[in-house]
Formats: sequence, C-alpha cells, structure tokens
Amino acid sequence: MDEDAIVLDLRGLKCPMPVLRARRSLRALSPGARVIVECTDPMAAIDIPHFAHQDGHVLEGQSTQNGVLTFRLRRGA
Repeated sequence: MDEDAIVLDLRGLKCPMPVLRARRSLRALSPGARVIVECTDPMAAIDIPHFAHQDGHVLEGQSTQNGVLTFRLRRGA
C-alpha cells in the first residue's frame, strides 16, 4: 500500500456516497497526492473510474478482494 496515501474506508456506503466522499477528499489535496478508496458498493466499479476520468484524476489501479473494491487515485492538476 502507498504509505503517503490517505485511505478512505467507505465500506457499507451506497451510491453516490463513495464518489462524493472521494471527490471531496481529492479536492482538499494538492495535485499529485494519492487517495486509496475502499468500498463495497458494486456500482463503485463503474462510478469511481468514471468520476476520476471526468474530474481529471488518475486511476492508478483497482482491485477486488473479499468483496472490497479498492481504488488507488492520484489527484490531477
């Protein structure tokens, strides 16, 4: 895991809350900062990558393990 990244534990939240919380967190950071989003809402597999692209952030990776979706995001300019 990226040691300087902020981890957002959004497990249990339903759409659109994971995206809204990730967006708010990224807005508060400097460009290049990293956020790791952990959630359980299956729609996040579509919503988080879409929001990252739409807002100009970089989706550095995503994975699923034991029902938890994990997204590694880097704040864009």
